[in-house]
Amino acid sequence: MHPYRIQPPRTLADQQWLRDLWTAEWGGETMITRGRVHRLADLQALIAWDGAAPVGAATFHVEGTDCELMSLNAIRPGGGVGSALLQAVEDAARQAGCRRVWLITSNDNLDALRFYQRRGYRLVAVHPGAIDEARRLKPTIPLVGEHGIPIHDELELEKRLS
Repeated sequence: MHPYRIQPPRTLADQQWLRDLWTAEWGGETMITRGRVHRLADLQALIAWDGAAPVGAATFHVEGTDCELMSLNAIRPGGGVGSALLQAVEDAARQAGCRRVWLITSNDNLDALRFYQRRGYRLVAVHPGAIDEARRLKPTIPLVGEHGIPIHDELELEKRLS
């Protein structure tokens, strides 16, 4: 596995890179899960570096004994960046006293379902129509997603931490 350096954003340039990533990948600086609006500026973030180049990022929110993974992006999928970032989030969650890490993905995101399940995450809930509702708050959410699948539902996955 590649030894990526993973650390929180430290400079204004790091923060701008993260904002640009969120805008490109998530359609802005907000995300909606379970009807709740999350602002990038209010989340904890980690950036993966390959030398001097940022190659991925994760954002998350700790609340009580739960850690919600908000986003996970690898600039070049398949190189271990996502796995390294996910491990770093899980480590941070354990240090914060969390018992679980959970996340929401959309019903079209088959690659994410495969990625998370291979890393010990389990599907624990389906929230029918939740993305249709979220689209009222964030109109930039597309109607059709990966593989031409219409986006309607939130899928909730979790991993219990030991």
